Amino acid sequence: MAVAKKKKEVVLDEVEVQDEVVEKSETPAKEPAKKKFDIKSFLQNKTLIALLVIIVFVGGGYAFVKYFGQKDIGPDAAKTKVEKYINENLVQAGTKATVKNIVANGNLYKVTLTVGTQEVIGYVTKDGKLFFPQAYEMDKTSAEKSASKAASNEKTTAETKADVPTVDLFVMSYCPYGLQMERGVLPAVESLGNKIKFNLKFVSYTLHGQKEVDENTNQYCIAKTQPAKLNAYLKCFWQKSTGTADACMTSTGINAQQVKTCVADAKTQFNPTEKDYSIDKADNTKYGVEGSPTLVVNGTTVSSGRDSASVLKAICSGFKTQPKECSATLPATSPVAGFDDEAAASSASGGTAASGGSCN
Repeated sequence: MAVAKKKKEVVLDEVEVQDEVVEKSETPAKEPAKKKFDIKSFLQNKTLIALLVIIVFVGGGYAFVKYFGQKDIGPDAAKTKVEKYINENLVQAGTKATVKNIVANGNLYKVTLTVGTQEVIGYVTKDGKLFFPQAYEMDKTSAEKSASKAASNEKTTAETKADVPTVDLFVMSYCPYGLQMERGVLPAVESLGNKIKFNLKFVSYTLHGQKEVDENTNQYCIAKTQPAKLNAYLKCFWQKSTGTADACMTSTGINAQQVKTCVADAKTQFNPTEKDYSIDKADNTKYGVEGSPTLVVNGTTVSSGRDSASVLKAICSGFKTQPKECSATLPATSPVAGFDDEAAASSASGGTAASGGSCN
């Protein structure tokens, strides 16, 4: 059923903005061609954006609220819809918009877009029906706004260079996107070997119950007591979502008693819980970690693709002089998110495994 609702029209510098809520039928009526506008200029025009926000919340508020609570189509489907809509309606010919990252943000998905050479932020409702090029958090204090603005200035390269870069990856052990990033990181880490110092660390809270607290601590202790066997353990752990700590320690030759002793000591020292997983809490605060995964190179929180080629490039940005290993050819395709058995089950049923999000 076609629904079209227009409240107000604003024209500024030949840019046409319409507050519309449109749900297309399978055979929509043909409309006159509209002049496309440059989304980059649009997103930079704060006066126009502020006016659009007023139109949406005053003129179209009822429809906006109505759509909240509808079904969640998932990040992959939302990504596809946003890319299709923007490329067909908002960018000029010859310019392509690509969704670099999409993550849940309340009742919306926050979308990081690459438009030409520029990166911009937008939002889409979880049912995939409404897209917003900007959102303002009206309840934030001035201090929170400043912090949010600083966090939005994502870095893609390390600001500090070192002869031996330090690479910290913060994850939650049962976060599907943390597992995805581990799959992308390990080939780069193994390629660089002892030319970097790699640390697997953990977000200061958990989202997947007591099993995540226990597994985080297992991995912390493996890294602490038998670091050379950590990578092999992780590759084994990724295989089954049911939890395979004991079997993976056995198959990779890990001394389980050393791990058990370390776990007991860690519980005494840190008392990690689901809401306060405190083992790496100081570094979480230091680097502003807000979810899994978070990649930090030489103290810079770096935004990187999840594929090994992108990760290698991000890590190598931390060298004073890049070694030949930085020219290695690694996979440029993002790895699967989640456990192997879950991804296989999703594929067998015709579904698409989640990717590109974060647990926060």
